[in-house]
Amino acid sequence: MAIQLQDPSAEDEVTSTINTTPLVDVMLVLLIIFLITVPVVLKAVPVNVPQATNIPTQTKPENIVIAIDKDGNYYFNNQPVTNAELLQRLEAAAVKKPQPEVHIRADREVRFQVVGQAIYDCQRASILKVGFITMPDKPGT
Repeated sequence: MAIQLQDPSAEDEVTSTINTTPLVDVMLVLLIIFLITVPVVLKAVPVNVPQATNIPTQTKPENIVIAIDKDGNYYFNNQPVTNAELLQRLEAAAVKKPQPEVHIRADREVRFQVVGQAIYDCQRASILKVGFITMPDKPGT
């Protein structure tokens, strides 16, 4: 190993080239980080997501339609009922063979709490099939 000593009388030379070593170091670090993180980001749980289809409701006479207006009033097959009466009628319908489906049709402006109470009443009455009746989206919206 030899040590090079500069002559103290020599003038310092100005280098006109760009020192690219720090740039290369930073780029290599970024490349390594990118190569490590990409496989982690791309790994996802493989799930088969169902395709949404709009199937018209098959209205059967044994189906139950619970309508909820914007004021939170319940209607059991177009007859006004209270929350307690709704639960009683759902419990009576739950013992029928085959068990009827319950379709909930709620106003757009009704509080979700009222709809949630209807779903909870269906659950308490042991209704197995509960669905929602909605209007299809308009094309182009």
